[in-house]
Amino acid sequence: MLGGAVEVGESYEEAAARELAEELGVRAAPRFVLKFLCDGAINPYWLGLHEAVVTTPVGPDPGEVAWFGRLTEPELDDLVRGPGFIPDAREAFDRYRALGRPRRP
Repeated sequence: MLGGAVEVGESYEEAAARELAEELGVRAAPRFVLKFLCDGAINPYWLGLHEAVVTTPVGPDPGEVAWFGRLTEPELDDLVRGPGFIPDAREAFDRYRALGRPRRP
């Protein structure tokens, strides 16, 4: 999961594409999935969730990405429930899963 803030005058989709380029060094067209009012640690804010299919090599920026790797579904579920995942991202993940998106084998 990647994250970031929307800049003034920027759409959610533009922000998602910018963050994808900044954090993973790839260009893609993120697709809007959902938006919800998140409690947030300090104040409530609108959180937009997008997804993108990336078919080119990924080059995570170490200044932006703390960890990068492949996970199985059970490993991902464990990671999301762990202390390193902020509640906002956990809620976004749970809402995404609740949509019944197809999972990869």
